[in-house]
Amino acid sequence: MVLNTTTTVPNSTKTSIEDDDLPNPFGDLGLDLTDSELRETAYEILIGACRSSVAGKPLTYISNSEKSLDRSASMASSSGPSLQRSLTSTAASKVKKALGLKSKKKDLESVNQNAVSSVGKAKRAVTIGELIRIQMRVSEQTDSRVRRALLRVAAGQLGRRMESMVLPLELLQQFKSSDFSSQQEFEAWQKRNLKILEAGLLLHPHLPLDKAGTASQQLRQIIDLASDRPMESGKHSESMQALRSVVMSLACRSFDGSVSQTCHWADGIPLNLRLYQVLLEACFDINEETSVIEEVDEVLELMKKTWVILGINQMLHNLCFSWVLFHRYVATGQIETDLLFAADNLLMDVQKDAKATKDPAYSKILSSTLSSILGWAERGLLAYHGSFYRGNIDIMQNVLSLGVSAAKILVEEISSEYRRKRNEVDVACDRVDTYIRSSVRNAYAQASFHIFT
Repeated sequence: MVLNTTTTVPNSTKTSIEDDDLPNPFGDLGLDLTDSELRETAYEILIGACRSSVAGKPLTYISNSEKSLDRSASMASSSGPSLQRSLTSTAASKVKKALGLKSKKKDLESVNQNAVSSVGKAKRAVTIGELIRIQMRVSEQTDSRVRRALLRVAAGQLGRRMESMVLPLELLQQFKSSDFSSQQEFEAWQKRNLKILEAGLLLHPHLPLDKAGTASQQLRQIIDLASDRPMESGKHSESMQALRSVVMSLACRSFDGSVSQTCHWADGIPLNLRLYQVLLEACFDINEETSVIEEVDEVLELMKKTWVILGINQMLHNLCFSWVLFHRYVATGQIETDLLFAADNLLMDVQKDAKATKDPAYSKILSSTLSSILGWAERGLLAYHGSFYRGNIDIMQNVLSLGVSAAKILVEEISSEYRRKRNEVDVACDRVDTYIRSSVRNAYAQASFHIFT
């Protein structure tokens, strides 16, 4: 992937992935948080989690195109050891291979053509943080502000890990309006962080709220007052001290009533899944939105560092990533069938996960996600005579496979949920038979209508 490292972040001119008619299966947040606000919050969590996990050391990453340049330079200088290291570093993405996604070679080839002439020129290493920043449409100014705040937090709380903090609270204490280009920008930033606290601690808490407790009522009052007039900034201000008291009281609750060492403010469903979805969407090339970036392996490894904060595990990752791949296919005009194929491949892991767990929260999200996928597939398959034609008949197999995969998992999940012994039914044959009968009836009805009218 070729990165544009200027301060201007490109905006896609195509339809936003939120502009389609597929409802989000993870659930409604219940308050007005825009895609941009979710992206900025997810980015802050990612940067914070990475700093916490590596004790402040910078994460340096050389993109595949840069690696290819190194390889060609090594070839030109006939350096054996360097050639060996470069060949190893340019191995194809394991994630893309596992999902059945094609690797883009055009960027590597274009770099190779100019590699010899570039030998000896200084190359600037691209950090993985910069790659993520560009992919998530975060400006350099915002990135600099977040990192500056995290340095201040780290300096004041040495030894504490990010999961033992409430990140929006820490950020709110670090900045004043003078740190922003305008008062309006500062107020929007403050409101966004307060909305995240509202979503994570009041609307979708990790643990149910204690109806007899006063902390939730106090937080609600603080948020309501701040919606009319900005909170007084500064770590030691009276309003900020009051906010810290109620936020930490709500975030540090545990099932047994003791004070938890881990703060729970972003791991309640659906807030955690929506934030993680935003992170996963950064795996798509910002300049070619139907293409998964070559650096997806490294990016996903980095995103795993957020799991402890967001309450994500491998099962939720598989389910969320399968939805993101499918959703991107539908939202971008249904032109890149590789995405549909990849989502179907990932559903094989989802099927194994579903058999291995009885977690009711996971089962609810699983059912909602697969029902949405199956519903979309069946809108075409139940009347496939009208949905598929010579120009798009090739994708029918992919749609059918995805729909059958979703149906199989749902049948197994329902049988397990109600503890019923499932009859040995071939789900694939049953669904295909249903689609054929339904489509023939629809085709016959349409033909009859045209004949008799």
